[in-house]
Formats: sequence, structure tokens, C-alpha cells
Amino acid sequence: MQGDSKPQVCVVGLGYIGLPTAAIIARAGCPVLGLDVSQHVVDTINRGEIHIEEVDLDGLVHGVVQRGLLRASTQIEPADVFVIAVPTPFEKDGHHTPDISYVLAAASEVAGVLKAGDTVILESTSPVGTTEQMRDLMAGLRPDLKFPGKTRETPDVSIAYCPERVLPGRILEELANNDRSIGGITPRCARKALSFYKRFVRGTCVTTDARSAEMTKLVENAYRDVNIAFANELSIVADRMGLNVWEVIRLANRHPRVNILQPGPGVGGHCIAVDPWFIVASAPDDTPLIRTARNVNDQKMHHVIERATTQIENLVAVNPKARVACLGLAFKANIDDFRESPARFVAARIARKFGDRVSIVEPYAATLPIEFTDTGARLIDLDTALETCDMLLVLVDHDVFRVVPLAERAGKMVYDTRGIWPDQPELGVPGAGLRMVG
Repeated sequence: MQGDSKPQVCVVGLGYIGLPTAAIIARAGCPVLGLDVSQHVVDTINRGEIHIEEVDLDGLVHGVVQRGLLRASTQIEPADVFVIAVPTPFEKDGHHTPDISYVLAAASEVAGVLKAGDTVILESTSPVGTTEQMRDLMAGLRPDLKFPGKTRETPDVSIAYCPERVLPGRILEELANNDRSIGGITPRCARKALSFYKRFVRGTCVTTDARSAEMTKLVENAYRDVNIAFANELSIVADRMGLNVWEVIRLANRHPRVNILQPGPGVGGHCIAVDPWFIVASAPDDTPLIRTARNVNDQKMHHVIERATTQIENLVAVNPKARVACLGLAFKANIDDFRESPARFVAARIARKFGDRVSIVEPYAATLPIEFTDTGARLIDLDTALETCDMLLVLVDHDVFRVVPLAERAGKMVYDTRGIWPDQPELGVPGAGLRMVG
């Protein structure tokens, strides 16, 4: 990149972060190639359409594709800047071992077209040391190039780590306006990445080393997880004591130095439900608090299942034909992202146990996920649920659920894990409007 010339950019991975990132980089005037393994995703984007739900993303993608600034492919091409935004799950091995295979596979692809002067930036949430592992892999594949930290001479390429910190439903706004932590393998690498991000980020960009930036991202999500765990544990304690947890939290938060978060059926999404395990995996003997928080939030799902099961059985004892509606499958409100969703987990377990008396309401889904196959549960709209179901199990606080008036909930049993209906009467008689909280 020389002067103010626009760098050619390649964004590897066109998911919930990669596609919005590619679109805002293109909006800044840089020609962008989006790389993805899915031909369906590539074809969808090249038509100027999107395969995920995100506020204002459809119009932005359509515009930059029409202007020729964004195109997608399954084949990598040379570029000046490579941004890697691929998944980093953990292994289902019982130990939550981080899986960085997608990152390393992407790095291998990039290495094949890398040239002197290029910058490679990892955005995927990763265990500490991943950026260095990526560097080492590319250095092994490209011995003709000098890599930062591997040579006494001026490196041919720059490598950095810069995680996103965005809220689904506000991704475009927050990608542009939130502060960014940019960690370079060397200070020179950090400066090269900084000059790139300043093209489309209005927030403050702070440079640091790659390992500190990696840890910062993990700490941010672990902090959130620990605080949510306190709220979820409090909700279980309040339940055992017969207290309304929402009222307790509301009153406690009147203290000027107390700000308790809101409990729910668990914690979902790719970030908060996953990232703390990366810290635990790196220091298993030194992370009892982070590990416990993860376990508390996972256990909350089972608490909800146990409590809902008891209430459904009580309801069926009174009304053998009673029907139940599970409201929501997404991991948070007003999005179509079901990754690691506690709502999805709870609803699937309830459907598996109670079969065709269970219906699912999820306005952001066209079909039910695979785990609902052969359960007998069906996907219905909210109006049908209000007309035909005797119990409402609130698992997600979608706006469309919040606005249901008391009159349409009258006479129904309600288990509200999100606290969206504080006006629901607590009658204590199964089938006559019982409200359960927490």
C-alpha cells in the first residue's frame, strides 16, 4: 500500500463477522474479495444478497456489489491485505480444547498467494499464541519470504491480530464505531494494521502486541460470562426461596455501585459461551472462577428444563390435551443466530420429552433445526401459539414477544426465563395463569 491508494483486500470467511467486515471495507472504497468454502454463500453474495440476518446489511451488500467493490469466490487470489474471520470452536472432547484448525487452514490458503509487502490480520477469537502459530505455519510454507519475529532483517510481510467486539443486531454500527485493539507480531506490524483499520474504523484504534490483543478479547467475554453467571445463580437461589428474581435485581440495582445483569436460560452465541474456555485451557489450574462461571451458566439450562418439565407435567395432569409453546430459539433477541443457544437446547429437550404437544415459535427461522426431527414438535407463528397453546415458555426476549398484551396471555401458564412480562399475574394454579420467573 503506497500513499492513499486503496489496497486490494481479501476477507477469508463470510459469516456473521466476515461478511459485514467485508462490506464496510468495500464501503470505504477498497476493492474486496470475499472468500468462503460454500458455493451457496458465494453465489448469494455475488447476486447482491445476504445469507444471514443483520440490520442494514442487505442494503449495504447490495450497494457495494453493484458498484463492483465486493465480490465473492471459493478460490483465493492475491491481495494486499488479508483478513481472516473464520470460526474457532472448541473440541467436543469433554475438555473444551480450542480448535484452531479453521484458522490454520485459512492461513495455508493465504500463504499460497502471499507476496512481499502484504499484511495478514487475524480477527477470529483465538487462544493466546494463535497469531504466532499462524505466522510459523506460513513461514514454513513460504521460505522465500521473511516473516516478523523470524528474521533479523526487515520482514517482507506484516502479521497482526485485531478481534471484533460487536453486538449482533448492531454489527455494522459497532464495526465502524467501536474501539479496536490491534496487536502486531512486532510494533511495525501493528502500525501497518493500524493504517488499514483507520480507513473504515471511526473508533479509537490502540496498538499492542499480538498476545495481549488475543488475551484482551478472551478477557472481555470471560468478564461478561462471570457477571451473567452471578445473575443466573441468583435466579436459581431466588427460585428455591420462592422469590421474584427480577424484583430482587431491580431493587439491588438501586445501590449506586451495584449493576447486576439479567438472568436467562443460559448463555449462548459463539463468543461468551466459548471464549472463556480458551483461557481455562491455557491455565487450567489457575482459573477456578472462570471455569465455575461457565459451569453455572451451562447448568442453568438444565435447571430450566427440570422446572419446565415439572410444570408441564402438572399442567397435563389438569388438562391432558394441554399444549406448550416454546418462544424463541436464537441465542439472543432479534437475530437469527442459533449458535450455542440455550433456548435451542432447552426447547429441543422439551420437544423430545413431550412430543407433538410442543410447538416452537421462532420468527427468525423458516424451519426447525435438525435436533427437532422426529420429535413431533412443529414451527408455528406467535398468533397461532396464543390461540392454541396453554403454556408459554419464554426462552428469548424477541421484541415481537415483548409486546404481547396481558389480555392475550390471560388464562395461560407462563414460564418467563427472560423477565419480559412483569405484568403477568401470579395465581399459583396450574392452567389458570401461573407465572414462573427465573
